Amino acid sequence: MKKHNFSAGPCILPKEVMQKASEAVVELDGIGLSLIEISHRSKEFVAIMEKARSLALELMGLEGKGYQALFLQGGASMQFLMTAYNLLDKKAGYVNTGTWSQKAIKEAKLFGEIVEVASSQAENFNHIPKGYSIPSDLDYLHLTSNNTIFGTQIKEFPKTNVPLVCDMSSDIFSRQLDFSQFDLIYAGAQKNMGPAGTTLVVVKEDVLGKVSRKIPSMLDYSVHASKESMFNTPPVFAVYVSMLTMQWLKDLGGIAAIEEINERKASLIYSEIELNPVFSGFAAKEDRSIMNATFNITDEGLKEVFDGMCKEAGISGINGHRSVGGYRASMYNALPLESVGVLVDIMSELEKKG
Repeated sequence: MKKHNFSAGPCILPKEVMQKASEAVVELDGIGLSLIEISHRSKEFVAIMEKARSLALELMGLEGKGYQALFLQGGASMQFLMTAYNLLDKKAGYVNTGTWSQKAIKEAKLFGEIVEVASSQAENFNHIPKGYSIPSDLDYLHLTSNNTIFGTQIKEFPKTNVPLVCDMSSDIFSRQLDFSQFDLIYAGAQKNMGPAGTTLVVVKEDVLGKVSRKIPSMLDYSVHASKESMFNTPPVFAVYVSMLTMQWLKDLGGIAAIEEINERKASLIYSEIELNPVFSGFAAKEDRSIMNATFNITDEGLKEVFDGMCKEAGISGINGHRSVGGYRASMYNALPLESVGVLVDIMSELEKKG
């Protein structure tokens, strides 16, 4: 039976990427050795790392604009710490839009004064705050572009002279943005790039080296940048798969091409949520994520029936997070439009049963 993978992460990856990655584990490009047994200093892996870093900047339109792309370890959770360690000298601002921004705030408080410039916590994070004031004396303003748990996404980023830092873990490479408005972007690989194990950090070179504290080498962006993301042994498999996925995206037509597909997927499911009285959306309409659609069933008596229909159709990974309940359909770049269509057909069929 074909599976339709709506997992929130780790998540679906392109089939051709999975095929080539699996072949490389046995033998990399005809060299007689496996990807995971060669030296990370070998010319073969150095070329992989260089290509991955180059593709990240190319897809974002940041080549030659003073940015470095790094593939680090520790997940986005490590970036909650590293961002503050490297950029927070006195005071930073955070927009609190969910669980992950809360975790980032907690870590940043270890390094300086934190101003929560806006929050949607009072409404259980069902929307993105707007119209807030940004203090001019911040070292940076931290945003989370997409919230997997609550299904909200920032559609318009604030205009400010304060350096912008953004956690894009769950919508990296999914839509066209002016990426040059950000001074630092980070994203765990396990959504739109590859398997868990590496984190992409794209940082503007001129924001580094400005804090007064000493930074341990492994946590210092400048060290990793100077060593071209090879300061220590990198997670070779995760970097390789991320490189393949970025090449797949480039061959597809880049971010512009995948954005069009993503919009079609999101429109399909949100239209059904709007028209079908059996379901209700969780997030405010203007802030709905194109990556994670969160919704509830209005008649709990139909839940068991719906779950059974989904299982029978091969739909996997749509249970909502415990803090929201209901369902969450994660529609990352590699998820086919066909899979969304299967889910929507079941939702429509359930209405007839109800």
